[in-house]
Amino acid sequence: MLIHVVTPGETLWQISIYYGIPIDRIQNANKLPNPGQLVIGQSILIPIEGTYHTVSAGETLWRIAQTYGTTVVAIMKLNGITNAYNIYPGLTLFIPAPIYQVQRGETLSQIAQKFGVTIQNLMKVNSITDENIVYPGMTLVIPIKERPVINVNAYIDQMGQEAVPIVLEDAENLTYLSPFAYKIREDGSLQPIDDVPIIKAGYSKNAVPMMAITNFTATELGGNVAHIVLSSPEISNRLITNIINTMKDKNYKGVNIDFENVLPADRELYNQFLQRTVDRLHPEGFFVSTALAPKTSAEQKGSLYEAHDYEAHGRIVDFVVLMTYEWGYRLGPPQPISPLNEIKRVLDYAVSVIPREKIYFGFQLYARDWVLPHVQGQEAETFSMQEAIRRAAKYGTIIGYNSIAQSPYYRYRDEKGVMHEVWFEDARSAQAKFDTVKDYKLSGISYWVLGYPFPQNWTLLQDNFTVRKLI
Repeated sequence: MLIHVVTPGETLWQISIYYGIPIDRIQNANKLPNPGQLVIGQSILIPIEGTYHTVSAGETLWRIAQTYGTTVVAIMKLNGITNAYNIYPGLTLFIPAPIYQVQRGETLSQIAQKFGVTIQNLMKVNSITDENIVYPGMTLVIPIKERPVINVNAYIDQMGQEAVPIVLEDAENLTYLSPFAYKIREDGSLQPIDDVPIIKAGYSKNAVPMMAITNFTATELGGNVAHIVLSSPEISNRLITNIINTMKDKNYKGVNIDFENVLPADRELYNQFLQRTVDRLHPEGFFVSTALAPKTSAEQKGSLYEAHDYEAHGRIVDFVVLMTYEWGYRLGPPQPISPLNEIKRVLDYAVSVIPREKIYFGFQLYARDWVLPHVQGQEAETFSMQEAIRRAAKYGTIIGYNSIAQSPYYRYRDEKGVMHEVWFEDARSAQAKFDTVKDYKLSGISYWVLGYPFPQNWTLLQDNFTVRKLI
């Protein structure tokens, strides 16, 4: 998949002609809200199979083309190169996948073996559903990268039947689906939620339902209720029993424990609770995971961080979700919601104390719009990435890109003359996050939260990874 950034005066028709890709394929890959109105600085996915290559010292375009089975002309066109000799070490090139025509008597399995790729990847790239339906002269795109297998979770905070269309739209890209959330009570009981339609819809897309429990609400931090439950063996054991009974009743396969603002003094009590939970759930065949605040050291201060013991969670539970988002908090000043430079600081610490195969990268699916000048406590508007692009087009702004945070942003003045600042995600920032997941060799990605359309994300997810399905 190639990412194109719109320049002044460009139209979708011109982009289509330049890359030789039909407009409808570009529209489908991006689900553009208004294809005729592109925004300067907007990133567009170009649905071309290929990979990226960083030029090494002494390499030529001819040698690179030979290595990947393509042509110098194709590489030059896709990378806007006018002089084949004008490349240098460190330059990143998009390399298009080679094309192959099926010969008489060849099977898809033989072709996959010939090019050293998996038959599953070959079928996926060419949208083939039956490996026996190939014929002489058929043109195949040969994938030149193997997609690592990854676990993907997503939370959803809408309940009941209204959540079903959202699940049906996105759950094919998920390993786990987590309705958020059962709130714990001081007596160890759980506040019920309308999750049955979500679970059924998830199963229809082979997404494993993961029960989520929490101690907080939009108006309650939850530290006190967590203390009452964690400090009482009787109440905490009753809570574990209620978790097990709910999972059996609703057909959940595991639980995600999201206790936030736990009192610092309750750190060890929380660890002990997790161990008891694992000790009781594992024999029943259930898995246990937790959600962790984004810490950069064991000594980090603050109510969100002190009771979250990364090393203990990494040792006790099956996997952890790092909540690597919300730097751009809805009640705080405008800034990137998920700045990659800050996320990498969290990951550097996390991988030093938690096995990489247990770490899920937290990825936000929403955009935010702050009014300027910002007043502390004034709430930002939260909406989808598609709305962020629509709003940029409406107000005729230019989209910028913060190369340190790897995040797009823009400012605009509304009809009342009020200035706004918007931070969101696009194809560039999503790809940067996926590259980070691969660089750190993490086990998974966890999305917060379904219900905010971001089609480019799912297209790129499929281009970068094979999502593990457990059912």
